[in-house]
Amino acid sequence: MRFLTQRRHFKDLSEQEVLALAISSEEDDAQIYRSYAQRLRDEYPDTAQVFDGMALEEDGHRQMLIDQHTKRFGETIPLIRREHVAGYYARRPVWLIENLGIERIRTEAEAMERDAEHFYLTAAKHSTDADTRKLLGDLAAAEAGHQDRAGELEQDHLDLDSRASEDRSAHRQFVLTWVQPGLAGLMDGSVSTLAPIFATAFATQSTWTTFLVGLAASIGAGISMGFTEAASDDGELSGRGSPIKRGIAAGVMTTLGGLGHALPYLIPDFWTATITAFVVVFLELWAIAWIQNRYMETPFFRAAFQVVLGGALVFAAGVLIGSG
Repeated sequence: MRFLTQRRHFKDLSEQEVLALAISSEEDDAQIYRSYAQRLRDEYPDTAQVFDGMALEEDGHRQMLIDQHTKRFGETIPLIRREHVAGYYARRPVWLIENLGIERIRTEAEAMERDAEHFYLTAAKHSTDADTRKLLGDLAAAEAGHQDRAGELEQDHLDLDSRASEDRSAHRQFVLTWVQPGLAGLMDGSVSTLAPIFATAFATQSTWTTFLVGLAASIGAGISMGFTEAASDDGELSGRGSPIKRGIAAGVMTTLGGLGHALPYLIPDFWTATITAFVVVFLELWAIAWIQNRYMETPFFRAAFQVVLGGALVFAAGVLIGSG
């Protein structure tokens, strides 16, 4: 099946190419760690120091590999990178990982070191040349040592108090960027669409018409809430994070909040659909109260009273208007 790919297979690489691949990989990993450090420096300076130290370690490994290459093969290093080799471990795009939060970045860094060590150990096992086995074994030991050094760097720069402080900051940022706008959207979608949906239901007694009205109201409200949230605050001064993320959270949750009690009207029988919608509304309102209590630290019964009372008033208005 080799003719199906233009990439080289690892077992077809020469010893010089394996060494060149290791050099380019170490260079890439150092740049990734520096990107993480730059991304985290303002909000998580202690973790940024950890990644600065890991980048320096990768620089040291790369220089060691270059010295070895120069000694064995000369100064001209073949241009070969991980994407040129079939089956070689890949790195996820930095822009994808750095937007997923500090814990995800830490997990990715640990996986990077494990992948590199596994690669060198596997390559050493498949080598039949004694010098090559020794070289790859040394590289595996260097990566294992790098993992130990990463742990030491984390202990030096990220003590329990620093980590706890950063975790609290990460949680607060998660709440401000995702939970708060998402909760606002869920409340708006769940409560504001009650009146038009149930007014239509009791006025027309048509489940399909009610569903179409609910679908339109939910999508329209989601688009409106999403754009409003994104345009209301760029996040620079408030620290609430990316307006795009907040807009997505608000828009999606608004739409879901409305669709929750619109979807039951896909059931042909009017009263079966309406009773199901009642149950969905009840679950939605209690879910909102739970989220307020869990993430916004609002006392549960106060949150439940506010949400249920507001929802009941809007629901009653819709039923009365539709029945009249």
